Amino acid sequence: MPPAMQMNRRKFLQNVTATAAALGFPYIVPSSALGKSGGTAPSNRITIGSIGVGGMGGGHLRDCLSREQAKVLAVCDVDTERRERACGRVNEAYGNSDCAAYRDFRELLARDDIDAVIIATPDHWHAIAAIRAAEAGKDIYCEKPMTLTIGEGRAMVNAVRRYGRVFQTGSQQRSGYYFRHGCELVRNGYIGQVKHIVVGVHGHAGDCDLPAEPVREGLDWEMWLGQAPLRAYNYTIFRRWRSYWDYSGGSVTDWGAHHFDIVQWALGMDNSGPVEIYPPDGTREISFVYSNGVTMVRREPADYSEYSVRVIGTDGEVEMHRDWLRTKPRPLALHKISPNEKRLYYSSDHKANFFECIRSRRKPVADVETGHRSVTVCHLGNIAYRLNRPLKWEPASEHFVDDHEAEKFSARTMRSPRHL
Repeated sequence: MPPAMQMNRRKFLQNVTATAAALGFPYIVPSSALGKSGGTAPSNRITIGSIGVGGMGGGHLRDCLSREQAKVLAVCDVDTERRERACGRVNEAYGNSDCAAYRDFRELLARDDIDAVIIATPDHWHAIAAIRAAEAGKDIYCEKPMTLTIGEGRAMVNAVRRYGRVFQTGSQQRSGYYFRHGCELVRNGYIGQVKHIVVGVHGHAGDCDLPAEPVREGLDWEMWLGQAPLRAYNYTIFRRWRSYWDYSGGSVTDWGAHHFDIVQWALGMDNSGPVEIYPPDGTREISFVYSNGVTMVRREPADYSEYSVRVIGTDGEVEMHRDWLRTKPRPLALHKISPNEKRLYYSSDHKANFFECIRSRRKPVADVETGHRSVTVCHLGNIAYRLNRPLKWEPASEHFVDDHEAEKFSARTMRSPRHL
């Protein structure tokens, strides 16, 4: 059925109820439909459209299908195989054949019966899809890194605020105990004055010179490219796009969007960022300086155990990892923060926090401004790397200091007809 002919189920139920009452007709609604059996009433479930259902998108889809407070109505992907597989998974989960499948996300956004979207496309599609979703009145869960450029981030913040949407960045470490507790220890001064931070993140994206190959059957390659320069298909690009500059910032924006985000949280810099950025010089990795004098360096991790954030203070250390929290002195890791100390936003389930905020209309733990500021740190590191020289950054105005060449990296020319 065309989107224009679809009726919002809430409006339908409201109309039926009102009509029955006005005419004096009795009507019976099963208690399960009202949520009295202990579950969420179908009419109160948050309806979801999944945009991008490969990789992380497939994981988000499975997660949503397991939650009774959500109902997936539609999926979207430019790859036919992924799209059909996702649609089948939804229908199997619900025991019906109602899931709609779209190649173009704009058709999904045109539906008025979808409350929220999960955006898990390649990075270079995040901004356009999210801004169009905000304009369509949808709440948004967008995978990290939030953007391809600094300018896209500010445009996304503006759109989310203008249309009053809830936006959760997929920086789920903010919903993890070790990271929240570690940041609270830092924020409450338990390691003294913070002096230095070491972040375990791999390197940068490179330029692509891969040869042309026959386009994968069922893939809309032109749509997949989106704003990126037009180029011939290559399977490696399609599968490992994060390695190439046209589509991503490499691991610096991938894992960096997680770990630099935690640094921002620990330092209380969610609305700010570093002021100086230095490229590798042969003796150190890329490094950053904050206005309070704190220095931060990106370390190339040797293995998974080094994918951590190590905060060094005058009186101790806190090292945060997805699997553990280590401190110096060691007993500090077990210290309980009291109610009258500085407490950070509590979330133990990133998706549940998003759904709760859709109902309450408060900001989630990784709000759009937070996501923008955190990925900006990643972008700054990449720009310093590509220019191979130090940069000065003004967080308040979000501009480089007297540096026209660096400023040009804040945005990229989008291939027509794509635009923010």
